[in-house]
Amino acid sequence: MTASANQSSASVSARPLAKISLKWSMVEEPSLSILEKFQLLRDLGYDGVELDSPNDLPLDEVLNARDKTGLKIPGLVNAVHWKHPLTDPDPAARQACVDSMVKALHDAKVYGATTVLLVPGVVNAGTSYKTAYARAIEGIAKILPAAEETGVSIALENVWNDFLLSPLEAADFVDRFKHPKLGWYFDVGNVLRYGRPTHWIEALGPRVLKVDIKEYSLGKMNSEGPWKGFDVELGEGDCDWGSVNKALLDVGYSGWASIEVPGGDRNRLADLKKRVDRIAAL
Repeated sequence: MTASANQSSASVSARPLAKISLKWSMVEEPSLSILEKFQLLRDLGYDGVELDSPNDLPLDEVLNARDKTGLKIPGLVNAVHWKHPLTDPDPAARQACVDSMVKALHDAKVYGATTVLLVPGVVNAGTSYKTAYARAIEGIAKILPAAEETGVSIALENVWNDFLLSPLEAADFVDRFKHPKLGWYFDVGNVLRYGRPTHWIEALGPRVLKVDIKEYSLGKMNSEGPWKGFDVELGEGDCDWGSVNKALLDVGYSGWASIEVPGGDRNRLADLKKRVDRIAAL
């Protein structure tokens, strides 16, 4: 079983969603420089921002903005795992995903990030569940040496990929590797279509390295289709955030929570921060 680098050793009375970040693509202020965007987020009360890897942002500008504002870069998100899944039938595509993760882990070390988010694979008409499982194991085994070298953890995320659909299976998958640099990036909203967030948190336990925050409406899902379920503001869907917070406390989690919803300008980002603060206080 892996232990989270982000879990606090303090008492479980600590707030589970202790530090709030969001995704870089959510900052829709094109006239602002990188430094100004970092300062905007800092002024709004955010603790960090997650970047994609690879990205086209000048490294020196990002590091300067981080250091001048104090806004952290807690994690990176692999930008290749959908185009070239770790379970793709094409060996070259699988290797492209491995290579991108190795680079992302090294990038994360430079940024001061502690995790790189990875979708572990995709099951579809061309890739069976059994095959995907074997390929994911093979691919992650190739990436783990880079995690060891950099000290940055690989954080697998639950997404709508028809793979690792059960929380017990997800936990067992991580445990197969018996590696301290492999864990889970738990997405609360993604689970609601086919499960309960608290059940996932209970099963994953200390394997949870970070948490993604989004909302979901089962009513919209049933009346308008699965993807429409996400079309609801934070705190106005079917996620029982109080129960999520309690479940996270029960497994000892107190760390980063990253908002992953449609972004916008200063006013939109300010509203999202207020909403997540209300959620975190439940």
